[in-house]
Amino acid sequence: MATISGPALAAASGVTRQLVILCHGYGADGNDLIGLAPHWQDLLPDADFISPNAPERCDAGFGYQWFGISRLDPAELMRGVDAATPVLNTFIDEELQKRGLDERSLALVGFSQGTMMSLHVGLRRAVQPAAIVGYSGAMVGGERLGAELKARPPVLLVHGDSDEMLPVSRMHDAVKALEAAQVPVQWHVSPGLGHGIDGTGLALGGRFLAEHFSRAVSATAAGE
Repeated sequence: MATISGPALAAASGVTRQLVILCHGYGADGNDLIGLAPHWQDLLPDADFISPNAPERCDAGFGYQWFGISRLDPAELMRGVDAATPVLNTFIDEELQKRGLDERSLALVGFSQGTMMSLHVGLRRAVQPAAIVGYSGAMVGGERLGAELKARPPVLLVHGDSDEMLPVSRMHDAVKALEAAQVPVQWHVSPGLGHGIDGTGLALGGRFLAEHFSRAVSATAAGE
């Protein structure tokens, strides 16, 4: 099995109590998303951030990919996320173990193909993560979710209504699948935004992570 690694930013407080794993999109690398971390450190001073390079060199000739995409064919996407899932799961397990953290201290953040991976993996972990945030992405295999779901972490999806790569309808499809599976989901559409992350989405993501890390701490303290 491939092993992955990438750039990281340590907790601003010097004491690590949470872990945010950032999953980049097709043709990018870990440096693409680790840039989100400084924007969130004030809200998440106890969080380590790490953004691994995906396990394969990109078919397009630059960056990395979680899996190859020749077209947005549902069967091809399903094969891709299934193949990449063990790699990401192993990485998550190892990074939590290094820090002595459990799943309630974990959040997954994805962009585009990284959102596909974050949703697929995070909803199938044996123990529920604190939160999932997905930008400009989609859900793969929504029709399988009910049968495969193991966790219902709170999810935030953010998408631009001018996304030329993955239309905003993909976000709405994901919301419907999550709601049908009784996964708590919030969503936001950014007017005029293409395939990217704007300031509003960045702020919403940071607040969402801070809120649900706090709730996870409260639930742990209450013995839930």
